[in-house]
This record gives sequence, C-alpha cells and structure tokens, in this order.
Amino acid sequence: MNNLRVTTVQADLIWEDATANRAAFTALLTPQAGKTDLILLPEMFSTGFSMNAARLAESMDGPTVKWMAEMAKETNAVVAGSLIIEDGGNYYNRLIWMSPNGAIKQYDKRHLFTMAGEHNTYTAGTELLITEVNGWKVCPLICYDLRFPVWSRNTEGYDLMFYVASWPQKRVYAWKSLLQARAIENQCFVIGVNRVGQDGNGFDYSGDSRVIPPLGDRLIYEGTDEAELITHELSGGLITEVRERFPFLLDRDSFKII
Repeated sequence: MNNLRVTTVQADLIWEDATANRAAFTALLTPQAGKTDLILLPEMFSTGFSMNAARLAESMDGPTVKWMAEMAKETNAVVAGSLIIEDGGNYYNRLIWMSPNGAIKQYDKRHLFTMAGEHNTYTAGTELLITEVNGWKVCPLICYDLRFPVWSRNTEGYDLMFYVASWPQKRVYAWKSLLQARAIENQCFVIGVNRVGQDGNGFDYSGDSRVIPPLGDRLIYEGTDEAELITHELSGGLITEVRERFPFLLDRDSFKII
C-alpha cells in the first residue's frame, strides 16, 4: 500500500461568515497544489459551530460546496470538512468528501451534541461512510462521534479514521485520550483536526489536533494552540506490519447497529 499525504488545517474560524472563511482557506490551500492527497478542515469550517442553521445553511449546490470542488481540482487532492447543509427540509452537520474530479460523497453527523442543543436544530445521520483515496480505505467522522466507539468500530478494514471537530478546550483531556484509544482498538491511523480561537458564544478552542499511528504508542503530530497547516506522510507499510504482527482485529466481535 502506498504512503498517503494528509494535510491538517487547524484554523481559527471567523464566526458565522462563510465568505470570509472561504477566502482565508483559499489563501491557505492554494499553495498546497500537488503537495498532498487529502486536506482536512475542521467541523463547520465555513461558519464555526453554530445553531443558527436557518440563517446559515447552504444547499449541496451552494457556494461552499462549489468552493470545495474548486479547491479539490486546484490542489489535485480530496478536500474534506463539515458545514451546515439544508437538504429536503432538514438541516445537517454534513461532512463533504470532495474529490479532484468533482465527485462528492457525504457523511451526516450521527451523534449530535445535546449539551449545545445540536439535536434540536440538526437531523442525525444514519449511515457510516467508508471511502477511498490512493488505495487507502477511510472512515470520516465528526467531533462528538468520538465518544461512541461502537459507531466507529473497524468492521470494514479501513486504514484511516479521522474526526473533524470543534472540541472545546475545557474538555481537551477527553479529546486527546479518546483519539488515542480509537487508534489502538481499531489498528488504524487516527487523525483529529480541531479548531483554535474563540467562537461567537465565547467558547475557547485549543486545537490539539493529532495524528496517531495504528498502535497508538506515540504521536506523529501534536498540534499547538495556534493556527497551523501541516502535511503528514502516513506509512502504508506500517498498517500492514502492525496487522500482521498483532492480528487483533481477527478476534473482533460481530454486531449490527439498528
């Protein structure tokens, strides 16, 4: 399996201003053309984690999805991140997986953060997405999903799982611990991409983005509390080596989510 270049974008988002956020990300992503295979943006990257869906929601043919298509084509990389989408009369915290050729896949956040009233505004997703890039099987998830290991259990043999997030600083210990646990139990690379700064509700975000290898025994990347864009090369050989040496996934339980 080939190595995979993944770019994590730990950003300070401009509150509820999609135009300004798209412009800021354009300046960051344009120089990455030809240098990466997959670009990961934080949760609700165009607005910040807002419950003002009626005012901020876009459609699947709206400006931010179109912008993602332009960025994917220009960088020749998959661009992934979540935003507020209105679809069929419902609002979703939807992750868009945009390929350079314009093909779109999507994942709607399964676990809505009830402490912030997310469940009162948004509709929960019902289907897990397993997709591919450069021969790697990938499972994209969103923020609060991290607390629910059954949903993310590696029954599909994926090689990389990532979480795009707006995870507040005051609960960052759980963020760090659970990302490491997900890597260990699923024998895959795990990436968490979090935002930094303060949102319009006064909540602080410390970043602390992570890239963790399949044994979870070290950090390939440990984000600071500052905005930063970094590209990481993940070893396909390491996935094979770990699973051959420690074939724990062969003993995983069979189950069905209903």
